[in-house]
Amino acid sequence: MARDLALAHLTTITLSPPEMIRVAARTGFQAVGLRLIRVTPTSPGYPLMDDPASMRATRSALRETGLRVHDIEFVKIEPGLDVSSLESFCAAGAALGASRIIAAPYDPDLGRLADRYATLCALAAGYGLGVVLEFFPWTVVPGLADALEIRRRARAPANGGVLVDALHFYRSGSRLADLDGQDASVLPFLHLCDGPARGGDTLQERLLEARAERLAPGDGALALRALIEKMPVGIPISLEVPMDRMTAECGVEAVARHVHQATIHLLGSLDGSSSPPAPHSTPTS
Repeated sequence: MARDLALAHLTTITLSPPEMIRVAARTGFQAVGLRLIRVTPTSPGYPLMDDPASMRATRSALRETGLRVHDIEFVKIEPGLDVSSLESFCAAGAALGASRIIAAPYDPDLGRLADRYATLCALAAGYGLGVVLEFFPWTVVPGLADALEIRRRARAPANGGVLVDALHFYRSGSRLADLDGQDASVLPFLHLCDGPARGGDTLQERLLEARAERLAPGDGALALRALIEKMPVGIPISLEVPMDRMTAECGVEAVARHVHQATIHLLGSLDGSSSPPAPHSTPTS
């Protein structure tokens, strides 16, 4: 089955958007996700909405490569968030041709969180954008069932969905049965990566794994085949696979290439092809 593969910015977070787009094109991706708002003090964001020169350079790279922007991130829905302050962020997403905004749940008042999610969906809709709420095991919305409940409490906005990330799905103890009956309007794309069967015990270890040391699909022990088969058919897959050690040893482009090749191999095996792609190997230098 042919799949659109996007390269999530976290996989190559040290690269500016134009550099990242060119690396994604050289390594076989069809789209990218761009991080316009930083997540942590030590991880960069690239605020194209406030930098016209960088926006022009990014759009030029998209035209040059033929790639598109699948999503923009990262909106933290916190208690003090003023959704109207995201107008320029949404406008930048529209200018880039993005499809969706990724948002994260960081407000302990779940009623207010649902209201802000709905308000963000309404703002994004005016720019032709959808919104997905991503769940994280260390937040107030730790698993898939919790995220679906926030969407229900927000009265299921037509452009509002939930983002399943393979690592967070399994680390949160979410169940494959929670995916039953959900179509692409609710689960519009998948963040794919791999990892060991068991994650770290402490919050610090869990954050390190999620933000810096994942594994390429097929290189770990997560039940990725079962997850992919339960997700809506044919949805785009975005590869969010930060690998800091490999990046330091081999370079960011080697990481992007390895992640792409690993994913193609995994998807080929899922298709039941009689001649799946050749097994991949991790570069060592």
